[in-house]
Amino acid sequence: MDYDIAIIGLGPAGSTLARLLSSSFKVIALDTKHKVGNEGFHKPCGGLLADDAQKAFARQNINLPADILTDPQIFSVRTYDLQTKLVRNYQRSYVSFDRHKFDLWLKSLIPSNVTVLHNTLCKEVRRIIDGYQITYLDENKNEQNTTAQYVVGADGANSLVRRMRYPHHTIRQYVAIQQWFTDQHKKPFYSCIFDNESTNCYAWSISKDGYFILGGAFPKKEAAQNFEHLKQKLIKQGFIFGEPFKTEKCLVIYPNRFRDFYTGSENIFLIGEAAGFISASSLEGISYALDSAEILSKILNNGAPNPNKRYYQKTIQLRLKLYSKIIKAKILTTPLCRKLLMKSKVQHIKRIE
Repeated sequence: MDYDIAIIGLGPAGSTLARLLSSSFKVIALDTKHKVGNEGFHKPCGGLLADDAQKAFARQNINLPADILTDPQIFSVRTYDLQTKLVRNYQRSYVSFDRHKFDLWLKSLIPSNVTVLHNTLCKEVRRIIDGYQITYLDENKNEQNTTAQYVVGADGANSLVRRMRYPHHTIRQYVAIQQWFTDQHKKPFYSCIFDNESTNCYAWSISKDGYFILGGAFPKKEAAQNFEHLKQKLIKQGFIFGEPFKTEKCLVIYPNRFRDFYTGSENIFLIGEAAGFISASSLEGISYALDSAEILSKILNNGAPNPNKRYYQKTIQLRLKLYSKIIKAKILTTPLCRKLLMKSKVQHIKRIE
């Protein structure tokens, strides 16, 4: 074997695992993003660090650098129900950051003993006698091969590792669309938007560094049309858009069953969104990426026998927590339940105008 462990994808899950693995392992990591700069893949993401993700960084003794933080830091979410015209404000303690800079910063923390291939596309993961052969296109678009005993799929919603090795373990996929505009609102704000005519998931907006970002997750069929339809509705609510500065799209998973969370087998491990670890109620996945990577690193570092079984067992609590998010999502996306919750004004903060 060329390597002990091959990590496919260096988002929050893959970068964290690469950083936490023992230096005794020979590790290679493949990532589609570039090492630095704005070229390459940008994940559509509002760029908010939730409480659980903050706790994970606290456990790992990691502090966020100032240059990835954005302005302003907003402490409430304005929730819109476009069916009932209800609007409520709820306190939230998110940290706002630049998602692309955040991903590159996490990659920069990976120790030098790990072989990192940037701007590299994994094409195939094939079983061989003692492990797996990984075929990829390098930064010059030349096809290369390497081998590893263990493979970790950390390659997100459309995980090639999951699709190739476990084709029967599928998860419902939506299209995430996000557009950036020059912010023309008098006061910056962050919002969560529900509109069952556009999507049975949800949408979001946030003011960030002089830009106003609108995004949402939509069923694949007519996703672009539904996004534009939602924009027109929001204009009537006082949103100001203008011409978009840029548009970003990607697939996002939307789990709705307990079996949607799959951790892998036969020396392949799935972490982060590749394992289905994302909140159905908020589409927040960074905290679960950090947690699953931390769990797997401890198992591999300890040399536990049957690591796939141990990883499955150690993520039960994580999977149960995520299943509770599925239940919460079903409540929030049901118009009647959402109406009753918002009309109750529980935890609503009345703003001073």
